[in-house]
Amino acid sequence: QVQLVESGGGLVQAGGSLRLSCAASGRAFSAYGLGWFRQAPGKERDIVAAIGYMGTTYYTDSVKGRFTISRDNVKNTVFLQMNSLKPEDTAVYYCAAKYDSVSPHVAESEYNYWGQGTQVTVSS
Repeated sequence: QVQLVESGGGLVQAGGSLRLSCAASGRAFSAYGLGWFRQAPGKERDIVAAIGYMGTTYYTDSVKGRFTISRDNVKNTVFLQMNSLKPEDTAVYYCAAKYDSVSPHVAESEYNYWGQGTQVTVSS
């Protein structure tokens, strides 16, 4: 069983930066693949970035070159560094975990554990 708690969301102006963190409790964090998803009002929840347990990463096209996903297996935490933020990045951001995942996974249905979400609002 893994519990995930996100933090770091907030209000930022366009062009600014935020760093989201997701702290995990439970064992074997280093064996989990991790993902960041987001859900804007009235839209479905979509993948933003993912990282496998060996460090391979995936980014959706709209965030490539602006966002960076990373993990700290000592601190049991996954991060999402978000730079050059745009109003269209406004959403609730969720982290998710999938056990024994060497590759990054992009489908919501593949993840076993979810955090409660953190709001990111980018003003124009």
